[in-house]
Amino acid sequence: MKLSYRQRLFLYFGLLFTLFTVGIIVYEQVREKTYKTQGLQEKLETYTDIIQAAIVDAQDSVAPAINQLHNLLPEDLRITIINKEGKVLFDNSINDYVRLDNHKDRPEIVKAQQTGKGSYLRLSDSNKHKYLYFAKKADDKFIRVALLYNIRLQNFLKPDNAFLYFILLFFTVFIFFVHVTTKRLGNTIKQLRDFVLNSDKQNFTKLNFPNNEIGEIGSKIADNYFKLKESQKTVLMEKQKLLQHIQVLEEGICFLSPDHKVEYHNGLFIQYLNTIADEASSDASRILKDENFIELQDFLNQNKQHYFAKVISKQGKIFSVRANLFEDGSFEIILSDITKEEKTKRLKQEMTGNIAHELRTPITSIRGYLETVLDQPLSDEKRQYFIERAFQQTIALSEIIQDMSLITKMEEAPNLFSLEKINIGQLLEKIQEELSVQLGAKQIEMRWQVPEHLEITGNENLLYSLFRNLTDNAIRYGGENLIINISIYNEDADFYYFSFYDTGIGVKDESHLNRIFERFFCISEGRTRDNGGTGLGLSIVKNAVLFHKGNITVKNRKEGGLEFLFTLKKQ
Repeated sequence: MKLSYRQRLFLYFGLLFTLFTVGIIVYEQVREKTYKTQGLQEKLETYTDIIQAAIVDAQDSVAPAINQLHNLLPEDLRITIINKEGKVLFDNSINDYVRLDNHKDRPEIVKAQQTGKGSYLRLSDSNKHKYLYFAKKADDKFIRVALLYNIRLQNFLKPDNAFLYFILLFFTVFIFFVHVTTKRLGNTIKQLRDFVLNSDKQNFTKLNFPNNEIGEIGSKIADNYFKLKESQKTVLMEKQKLLQHIQVLEEGICFLSPDHKVEYHNGLFIQYLNTIADEASSDASRILKDENFIELQDFLNQNKQHYFAKVISKQGKIFSVRANLFEDGSFEIILSDITKEEKTKRLKQEMTGNIAHELRTPITSIRGYLETVLDQPLSDEKRQYFIERAFQQTIALSEIIQDMSLITKMEEAPNLFSLEKINIGQLLEKIQEELSVQLGAKQIEMRWQVPEHLEITGNENLLYSLFRNLTDNAIRYGGENLIINISIYNEDADFYYFSFYDTGIGVKDESHLNRIFERFFCISEGRTRDNGGTGLGLSIVKNAVLFHKGNITVKNRKEGGLEFLFTLKKQ
């Protein structure tokens, strides 16, 4: 069974203090016994001195002298006199002591021979009793005394138990203190351990660490952990947002490590890479080897600059290749399809040129008319003519500016147009009434087959501009003695399908039909702007249709004239 940290800590401290306590007890027991033994030996030495003094003058027999000392010596004291050869001369505990073995090799006699005195606790070879012997060398003899090692002597040599009890009590108190301390410490560490091990599995909302240094450490670790988890959640959320954003980007992006290992790329990166590269593959790192990206590879290998940009034309498309080098040596590569942007850029350049051209004509005319009026002596009739011509040019200039503003508003701020229910039949009646003079002048009949209560949710001004510009276009460029017809040829759940055609001259060069909705585009051979107009009418028509979620196409009719087919969303 695996012990807990608290149990191991208690065991370590308990074992250490147990060994320390046992050492103290053993040391004290031995030391006290040694002191008592030394005291007893000193007492026995005193006895030997008394005996030595008594037998100093005895020549042949020492027994009478020793017998006279019975009042000075203990009754149970064993007295033995041994000559220097080891022969026993006297022993008061053995009657026939002359038969005793030689005592020269007895341990106490050996020590006395060496140091002058010696003691030893052993079993007597003579009577088989255990004695505490003490021997002392006295001239040419050895005086040996001994006390029987009985209960009384054992009790005398036995250490005092008071110290033992004190040590045991102190040991018990210390063990209890270790128990309490290790329990508190163990609980703190266990709580911290449980927190660390289970932090990802449970929701810890309250941690009560004890008020001590380890508790402070635990509280700080817990606080830092919660802050780290919150930071991780924030970073993970931001990472998910970033990855989602990268996936829906209209750019191909790839992140690579400092050692040129692909870490992440989106699907569009592979798509663009396969369009540019010579062979298709799903390996994003191929961009580091393909010969179409040699300049990019040189940039990445040199690591001298932090930004790279280049435009590559491939497969009829234009791609932007960019690379950003980060501080840690990693980098990102971005592939963008800028074909549309480049086309738009060219169109804007063309449009700017067209606008300048279209504005230059009326402005030049106005300037010429006014200079003529100011500089030339003219009759009142001529002056009035030139002023009227200048006024007509200002109207044309105003119409161009107004149409340009409408197109810009539709493209850049469509949300500014309000929506409402518009009756198409009433709208066509309004246009017919406004253009009745122009229609009559060219003998043009305008008719429509539209349900009386047909309504579309849209912007009234844009729908008006749509049908008005189509009608103006037919009047200006279609010729005379023709019919303008408007009808709905199909309908589904979401759209109405309109047909707007005239029976005029149409467009002879059908290659011009795919550009007829471009701004300021001029069609030669009849359908020009010699008869007026801003050159923006059909562009307004297309943008108005797109605003109403529809689409529009144009074609030459087999019977003659132009036909515009377009859809308008019902709601």
